[in-house]
Amino acid sequence: MERSRSTRKVEHGDENGVIVPIGGDDNRAEMEKGKAGEDDETNTESIERIFECKEVPPWQSQLTVRAFVVSFVLGVMFTFIVMKLNLTTGIIPSLNVSAGLLGFFFVKSWTKFLEKSGLLNQPFTRQENTVIQTCVVATSGIAFSGGFGSYLFGMSEIIAKESTEANNTQNIKNPALGWMIGFLFIVSFLGLFSVVPLRKIMIIDFKLIYPSGTATAHLINSFHTPQGAKLAKKQVRALGKFFSFSFLWGFFQWFFTAGDGCGFVNFPTLGLKAFENRFYFDFSATYVGVGMICPYLINISLLVGAILSWGIMWPLILDRKGDWFSAELPTSSLHGLQGYRVFIGIAMILGDGLYNFIKVLGHTLFGLYHQLCSKNSGSIIPGEGDSPTDRSYQSYDDQRRTELFLKDKIPTYVAVIGYVGIAIISAVALPHIFHQLKWYYIVVIYLFAPTLAFCNAYGCGLTDWSLASTYGKLAIFTIGAWAGASHGGVLAGLAACGVMMNIVSTASDLMQDFKTGYMTLASPRSMFVSQVIGTAMGCVISPCVFWLFYNAFHNLGTPGSQYPAPYALVYRNIAILGVQGFSALPKNCLTLCIVFFVGAIVINGIRDAVGKKKARFIPIPMAMAIPFYIGSYFAIDMCVGSLILFVWGKINKAKRDAFGPAVASGLICGDGIWTLPSSILALAGVNPPICMKFLSRTTNARVDAFLNS
Repeated sequence: MERSRSTRKVEHGDENGVIVPIGGDDNRAEMEKGKAGEDDETNTESIERIFECKEVPPWQSQLTVRAFVVSFVLGVMFTFIVMKLNLTTGIIPSLNVSAGLLGFFFVKSWTKFLEKSGLLNQPFTRQENTVIQTCVVATSGIAFSGGFGSYLFGMSEIIAKESTEANNTQNIKNPALGWMIGFLFIVSFLGLFSVVPLRKIMIIDFKLIYPSGTATAHLINSFHTPQGAKLAKKQVRALGKFFSFSFLWGFFQWFFTAGDGCGFVNFPTLGLKAFENRFYFDFSATYVGVGMICPYLINISLLVGAILSWGIMWPLILDRKGDWFSAELPTSSLHGLQGYRVFIGIAMILGDGLYNFIKVLGHTLFGLYHQLCSKNSGSIIPGEGDSPTDRSYQSYDDQRRTELFLKDKIPTYVAVIGYVGIAIISAVALPHIFHQLKWYYIVVIYLFAPTLAFCNAYGCGLTDWSLASTYGKLAIFTIGAWAGASHGGVLAGLAACGVMMNIVSTASDLMQDFKTGYMTLASPRSMFVSQVIGTAMGCVISPCVFWLFYNAFHNLGTPGSQYPAPYALVYRNIAILGVQGFSALPKNCLTLCIVFFVGAIVINGIRDAVGKKKARFIPIPMAMAIPFYIGSYFAIDMCVGSLILFVWGKINKAKRDAFGPAVASGLICGDGIWTLPSSILALAGVNPPICMKFLSRTTNARVDAFLNS
């Protein structure tokens, strides 16, 4: 699905991974209430009057050493979590609540200790809290936009062997720490400079909502009120309890995983036949927590997609073995059943992506047309350094926020010099990393990138949808076809995807941060510097974490393994399609792909046509497509999470709303952090002592007979 906010994503919205906001549809309703509250603040309690007696520190004082120390620690933690999710299913929930809670808890504990010691020089403010939030999500966001579970890992020999097509040396580049860090430093900062000159137009003149940025600001503001601070402490305790439980549960499970197919993750909870078709509950605390965060509709859509594919379609297509495809083909061949799994899923993803691209682009163009018409009819859009000429219509909060937002300007020449300078460096350096990616391909990308970054940032402000992966796929098809199959077009397309995705993704993320800063009175300069520092941290931390996974788990990227990296294969095959056309598809696969491509568009159209109330009962095609290749086990885990949340709501809705996100975050964080010690144990050659397997009665009798003989 497409990316909403980081970690940061809805998607509905990313094909590179689905990222959904905390609280799902309920949270969106709260965002809308928040927006309504902004419009009617004269009749409600003013947020800024609550903080009126507190001085806003200058932007330099908002950037504290302790903020970046905490950001680094949390950035490492969340990078492990996002990397694990990237390499398992690609479904990544928003970790904003976790980052906000833990950032608040760590610094508040730090300042309280110093205060008792008489050493406190600067109190903890909501502006500093916003800096931490921005830095953490920028750091962990690189684990997603860096393509470690998609385009970047899709370049490797491991994934090339799975796809069987275009797996010659000129279309392969194996991961190495040096070039990955260099690549990310080159491409990850350009998007930040591309939209800086537009921040005032987007936030103040157009008054774009940026729902995730607004929700994050409300969260941070609430932490720093007396009532909010008390609730935050209770939420941190709940998060800590379930973090400990999840971590210890992962440690306990490790003892039973001494070989392939061992452990609780292979427990055939629904029977052995269902297990063969990947229908089972795998006792994953991570995906139970993800299910508690995702909207019910996402989880049900995943389950519907799993039933449609693994329950109905794949068994029927398997019966055509010998007719539709050769019975002698290995299970990993894209000319066999694997081809149907991968390409039909890709067709649904592309259909959903195309529909939402046109939809969001239409919203963007209509919004711009409306703004221009308003301007021409007499309203004044002030210049960069001006204040609005008439503030009589503004609430106190808006006046206060606008005044401080315009106070610390980021000079336009800084953005222009930064963009042009990085573009020149990229055009020179990237062809040395990927010789298939010519300098003139990069120049063309950078000529169009500011326009696409603006469209993505504007559309995200209206709808909370980031279409970064859709723009990335556009680059795959365009640059891949331009380069051609004989000149490494697959690798060139994947590299171009990385360049484009990083530009448009960081542009919308920065604008979300500006919105959060606007509502918490954090300076645009401190937001920009925090984003830059967080991005720089991520460019080092994410490759190092991926390198740890890559070396610790030798079956990384293999279907059916602990870390199958499904979207790496998907992205590589999209690149193959762009270069070779439909010749790579098995028999009748193209017909089925067209049916599901059109079906995804039609279902989305129906969802929009019937209205939000009825659309709640219509599955989302993007979510349905994810299990087509992976299986349904994680969808069952997520539905269990939804069930827990539903029952909890029936028992005590207020408590569920207050502590549900914290409990879910604890489950995700504990299991995610367990991957660090498990990776270290694997690298040190320490293996689990027990293999727990589950066999049928007949197989067990054969094993006993063999052992007795």
